[in-house]
Amino acid sequence: MESGMLLSGGQRALIRESWQRLSGSPVQHGLILFTRLFDLDPDLLPLFQYNCKQFASPQECLSAPEFLDHIRKVMLVIDAAVSHLENLSCLEEYLCNLGKKHQAVGVKVESFSTVGESLLYMLEKCLGTAFSPDVREAWSKLYGAVVKAMRRGWETLPEGD
Repeated sequence: MESGMLLSGGQRALIRESWQRLSGSPVQHGLILFTRLFDLDPDLLPLFQYNCKQFASPQECLSAPEFLDHIRKVMLVIDAAVSHLENLSCLEEYLCNLGKKHQAVGVKVESFSTVGESLLYMLEKCLGTAFSPDVREAWSKLYGAVVKAMRRGWETLPEGD
């Protein structure tokens, strides 16, 4: 992950500044992200099961304590990426393993573009006029780098295969 080349100093500053505005309410912002995700792709809902329980609706899922824990974890991953903008490569192994975990539960690689779209939607809704085209581009690049590392989890086959 060549983070130094990926984002300019200005882009890193835009990401940090915009994320700082949101850092006080991660679950609230994560709910916006996942509400949008389920709006865009309702077929993702069955991937979220806790104690073998299927959710009847996105609203039921979005209010489940286990799902709120998932939202906290997602927001922590974003926070880690923002905290390591100068050296995203230190997250490479973690993100690759995260990709493997997502593959194991049935997430399709294609779903990451929908998640990216939902992330940008959340940022736009929460930042309002501060969500400029430059901020969008910076976040898109960062998200692309994170997904690229997670995709390596799909491509890594177990030894002996």
